Amino acid sequence: MSKSSRNWLKEHHSDIFVQKSKKEGWRSRAVYKLMEIQEKDRIIKPNMKIVELGAAPGGWTQYLSSIIGDKGKIIALDLLPMDALAGVDFIQGDFTELEVLETLLNHLNNQMADLLLSDMAPNMSGIKSADNAKSIYLCELVLDLAKRCLKKDGDLLVKIFNGIGFDDFYKNLKGEFAKVLVRKPQASRARSQETYLLARGFLGNRDFLL
Repeated sequence: MSKSSRNWLKEHHSDIFVQKSKKEGWRSRAVYKLMEIQEKDRIIKPNMKIVELGAAPGGWTQYLSSIIGDKGKIIALDLLPMDALAGVDFIQGDFTELEVLETLLNHLNNQMADLLLSDMAPNMSGIKSADNAKSIYLCELVLDLAKRCLKKDGDLLVKIFNGIGFDDFYKNLKGEFAKVLVRKPQASRARSQETYLLARGFLGNRDFLL
C-alpha cells in the first residue's frame, strides 16, 4: 500500500463524520453535508419526486427517504452498485451515456422532478486543469438534465470544484434559476476543493427541446 493510501485510511478512520455515520447507521459520511444544507435551506419536503446523481453507497438516499415518506419518489443513479432501499428506483450506469440518461428519463414516466441532486465527481487525475474541465463538463450535463426534468420553481443542488470554469457555470445557473447560493458544508474535508451550488426556483426555460 502506498504512503498516500495509508495516510488517507488513517484520516478516514479518525474522521469524526465517519465515526458518527457508523454510529447512527448512515451509509456514508456524506450524509452530513446534505443534512447541513437541509437545515439551512429546507430543500427537501414530504411527497417530493427527486432525482439523485452519484448516489452510491446511498447515504444521501437514506436521508432523502426519511423525509419524503411513502408518497414521495426517488430515482437514484450511480456508476457503482448500491444496496436496495425501499421506494427507491436505482439505475446503475454512466450518466454521460445517452442510453443511461434515457433510462433515467423513462423512470420519470413523463413527470417532472421537484428536486435534482448531484454529488457526482469525476475520476481525479491529479492534473488540476484536466480535473477542473471534467468537473465542469459533468455540471453542464447536470444542468442540461435539470432543463429536461425539473418542474418550474424546482431546485438543483450540484457538487462542483473551485477552479477554471466555476464562475462561468455559476453565471449559467443564474440564467436558469431565480437565485443561486454557494454552500460549503462542514463535513466537506478542509483540503477538498469541492463546494455545492444550490440553484433555487427553476425558471422553466426549455427552449432547447423545441
